[in-house]
Amino acid sequence: MRYTFRQLEYFIAAGESGSITQASERVHISPPSISTAIAHLEKELGVKLFIRHHAQGLSLTPVGRDLLREAKKLIAQAEGLYAVASESDGQVRGRLSVGCMVTLAPMIAPELSHSFEAAFPATQIHHIEADQEQLLEGLRRSEIDLAITYDLDIPGDILFSPLAELPPHVVLSEAHPLAKHAALTLKDLESEPLILLDLPLSREYFLGLFMKEGVTPLIGRRSAHQEVVRTMVANGYGYSLFNVRPRSDFALDGRRLVRVRLAGDHRPMVVGTAIPKELQPSRLIRAFEAHCRSFISDSYISGMIAPHFERREKRG
Repeated sequence: MRYTFRQLEYFIAAGESGSITQASERVHISPPSISTAIAHLEKELGVKLFIRHHAQGLSLTPVGRDLLREAKKLIAQAEGLYAVASESDGQVRGRLSVGCMVTLAPMIAPELSHSFEAAFPATQIHHIEADQEQLLEGLRRSEIDLAITYDLDIPGDILFSPLAELPPHVVLSEAHPLAKHAALTLKDLESEPLILLDLPLSREYFLGLFMKEGVTPLIGRRSAHQEVVRTMVANGYGYSLFNVRPRSDFALDGRRLVRVRLAGDHRPMVVGTAIPKELQPSRLIRAFEAHCRSFISDSYISGMIAPHFERREKRG
């Protein structure tokens, strides 16, 4: 065999991202190294893996798609050797693919993963940020070993372990007339434009809050990007509803946001870990699940203000 697992990893990154530049960012290696690895594989295997589009990235050829599938299986089997060795000698080591809900990832993933790798130096965490539907599909296809996500429509073949409850709240610009209220009901917001976080299942969750109260929201704008929603709110486009509570009260453009308690009895989103039910968790997965329980709870969530403080504010 005259190709390496590293070259296969670079090929997989390029095949899944459709871009040499994005593959470079994903595996933290220079674009020329990605291109060289692909060229070597094509020469060694005697096939064309990609069609190059000028200024528009790459697309897999039919044989490239077949080889991508087999390459991923081969890499997964190779990484499984670490799990076998870990079980036999009692050490926690190996590479773990951790999916994280895209709205949680910027706050939770960095501290959680860095602290885990510091505690277990022989491990490596690979992040995948996605929406709920993509995470569940990634678990089923074994592209993700474990996901950190919400309890939104968890199917029967996925085992969800709850860690913390995040109640919904209202976010407004500091200049908004309602920003000085201690609490607001959904009825209070009925005539105000809602900037909706438009992600699969999250969208249904937020709209379901209104439906339960018999209120029809006035949807002003939509975005699938949390920071776009926050910046639009900070600029006075309307209000939004969120469950996550970043430690910063500022949008990315520097304008200040105000969080107001949402009055009433509303279902919180529950953050937890998810793995396939049929999976027998390895020592590495069990160790990471235990680490998650230490860093995500009602009393502490890495990168966020914890729900414990929400309840204190209500009592106050």
